[in-house]
Amino acid sequence: MVSQERLIKKYPNRRLYDTATSTYITLCDVKTLVMEGSEFKVIDAKSGDDLTRSILLQIITEEESNGSPIFSSKMLYQIIRFYGNEFQQMMSCYLEKNLQTFMEIQTKLQNPENGTSNSGSDGIFDPNAYTQFINMQGPAIQGLMSNYLEQNAKAFVTMQEQMQQQANTMFSGFPFPPADSTSKDKDHE
Repeated sequence: MVSQERLIKKYPNRRLYDTATSTYITLCDVKTLVMEGSEFKVIDAKSGDDLTRSILLQIITEEESNGSPIFSSKMLYQIIRFYGNEFQQMMSCYLEKNLQTFMEIQTKLQNPENGTSNSGSDGIFDPNAYTQFINMQGPAIQGLMSNYLEQNAKAFVTMQEQMQQQANTMFSGFPFPPADSTSKDKDHE
């Protein structure tokens, strides 16, 4: 049986209504849904607009304000600099894939019943699991960067060709010998 996505409606008075339980809920309740792994969608009750990301960002903001934050100011500066940048999509994919990999490793470490636990009998985690995660970073970065590097190489070659054509057009009136004949002339000297 496939679980259906839970629908939460946000009303103009800023209240959230969970249609699955027919009750009003708080942001803290939405956080609990996230922690439980429940699939849900938050929509504006009036317009029907999807507000899920906005609500999730509110939860992150509250969590970052209380206790010890995950994101340092330096990291937030760096993330903000990617918005509107040609690297934005690549950064998004990189963060998403790394977080997914990290979560998979965490699940394996915390679930000894799957037979994949890397913790010892005393509950201390095996550092090899972390090493495995770090070792996967190289191929992940390489995969993300390869397309970007190929595009840059093609753009660079195209730019060189255009500059050569522009130079030939601009200096066509000057009596320069063709490029091949100058190297032949030097060989004869």
